[in-house]
Amino acid sequence: MSTPDAVPVSLAEIARIAGVGRAAVSNWRRRHDSFPTRIAGTDVSPQFSLAEVEQWLRDNGKLDDIGGRELLWPRFEALGSRNESGLAVAEAARRMRSSRARTGRPELSAQARDLVAEAAKLGRKEGPRETFEFLLQRWLETHVRQLSTTPPPLATLMARIALAVRLGPGDGGLTFLDPACGTGHLAAAAAQEYDGPGLELLACERDPALAALASARLDFAAEGRDIRTRIATGDSLREDPFAPARADIALCNPPFNERDWGYEELATDERWTHGLPPRTEPELAWVQHVLSHLKPGGSAVLVLPPAVASRKAGRRIRGSLLRTGALRAVVALPPGCAQPHSVSLQLWILRAAADSPAAAPPSQDALLVDATRFARPGTREPNPDWDTLGSFVLTALATLDCPGQEPPEGAVRVPLLDLLDDEVDVTPGRHTASMTEPSGKELAAKWDEFGSLLTDLADHARHLSGLCVETGTSPTTVTVQDLVKAGALTLRAGQQPPETTAPTGGAAVPLLTVADLLHDGSPGGLLSIDSAHAIAEQGDVVVAGVSRAFQAWVHEGPPMAVGPQLYVLRADPEKLDAHFLAGCLRAPANGRQAGTHASTSSRVDIRRLQVLQLPLEKQVAYAETFRRLSAFEALLAKADGLGKGLAGDMSDRLVAGGLTT
Repeated sequence: MSTPDAVPVSLAEIARIAGVGRAAVSNWRRRHDSFPTRIAGTDVSPQFSLAEVEQWLRDNGKLDDIGGRELLWPRFEALGSRNESGLAVAEAARRMRSSRARTGRPELSAQARDLVAEAAKLGRKEGPRETFEFLLQRWLETHVRQLSTTPPPLATLMARIALAVRLGPGDGGLTFLDPACGTGHLAAAAAQEYDGPGLELLACERDPALAALASARLDFAAEGRDIRTRIATGDSLREDPFAPARADIALCNPPFNERDWGYEELATDERWTHGLPPRTEPELAWVQHVLSHLKPGGSAVLVLPPAVASRKAGRRIRGSLLRTGALRAVVALPPGCAQPHSVSLQLWILRAAADSPAAAPPSQDALLVDATRFARPGTREPNPDWDTLGSFVLTALATLDCPGQEPPEGAVRVPLLDLLDDEVDVTPGRHTASMTEPSGKELAAKWDEFGSLLTDLADHARHLSGLCVETGTSPTTVTVQDLVKAGALTLRAGQQPPETTAPTGGAAVPLLTVADLLHDGSPGGLLSIDSAHAIAEQGDVVVAGVSRAFQAWVHEGPPMAVGPQLYVLRADPEKLDAHFLAGCLRAPANGRQAGTHASTSSRVDIRRLQVLQLPLEKQVAYAETFRRLSAFEALLAKADGLGKGLAGDMSDRLVAGGLTT
């Protein structure tokens, strides 16, 4: 048997096991003398015995509604080796699906084999697929710095693109290929998006642990469907396990910037029909490898770093891909779509020529799509607006084979003669920039709008500057916490939404997060109505309690849920005016005295914010001034953005020689 008593767990892991916040666990530790003592770690980051924690939680009734998965994962993590824990998860998945299966991996230790047996038993009880997906996600999170995976939304978008772009009957089954599959995200997305008969999934991965996990994942995806899977372990470029196979669609997120990809031993390989990839261009080797596996009319989508579109060393191959019609489109993604998150990666859409007599000649243009504007900044790893991004990209690609149909703004069909120059640069932004310049009429309308904004700003400035604002007074104030105790207002804190925020049914409300505030201020998701979440109704005051986005305002729209670090304050209208309250709370000096300001991510203690102590009748004049001041700030921000845009547009016109005298 494995020894769970030797497995250390942190406060955060205990919180996961019990289904509570970390603060609750810290509170248990302070209040209960019986709470397990620290066995490792430090006073700041203590670790406890898993067995002792489990026993304490059971004795105190903290595990009534919690399954055993959270208790299981720390023991996988305690195996230490990334490879052994990954192989153990994959083996557990195999045994979950078949109770008669025996452990088939002799390289696993006795501890790992015992753990596999327990995990398989739990999986058959709580759901094999759900248990495997849980363990796989925990494994990926633990080793995130060592792995580069394709996020599910990006994998889904790539699968939809490949299915939409390919040429073929589509009624005789479909073969899919991923020559560098990792843990099988792309293959799983293809299985999910394809709803036709007969699907064959071919995938290869050189890392044995990743290949085993991909095999387990795809076995679950094939359950109850006409799907055949073949997962090979090896290096696709050096020893192609599917050399004779041809695929209808191929998806690939290959390793980037690898110098040791087989340049010397593959110099005469027949796959290099567009030219031998330079040693510094391994990505172009993957491009040609995938192309060599496509059936006539088949399509492929690859995730590539942006430098592949413009590096001098690859221009000859890019030119050949364009001339033969193999490279049909390039999509520039916003940062945050995949690792590395700070880079605007690209999707290269490839298609093999159809072999039917009626097939059209190679296209005389390529579609370049700049989707970088769909980023949602404000988090450490920017999170794109996937729904809008996907809709835009698919709409643009729908015009790929329709020469008479104009692509949407941000996409442009570029003639090959304009691309096949000395650089053969297919970076979308360099070709779509000129397409977004406003016309003379649009520019004039922007100047008119800017003038109107300045007029409104001047009106507010005259009013505000004419107010008599005394200084040196010592006003009487009261904290938010005191107001809550007095019953003058209620305070609710936003919570972390579930991993899937899309509602599964019933009523739903928009969800606002700090990232949304930093992006454009509009809610970026939906959340099923749940009494556990803070909901802002019309007239409530919403406060952002983080320094980089500190603000307070009166919510005027329909009901809205708020995420972490956002707070909903509901004032008693007989004691507090909501606009007066919001105006007091959002004062910069108020936020400074209530926050630590050790960094831009430091929090503001909402309960310490000060509010003027005034009778309701005197709050009215303050509330009206706060309203006007808020409108002044909004106009100022709008004028700033519009003014900078006008300056940029005018500069572009001037450097293009557009000044007439």
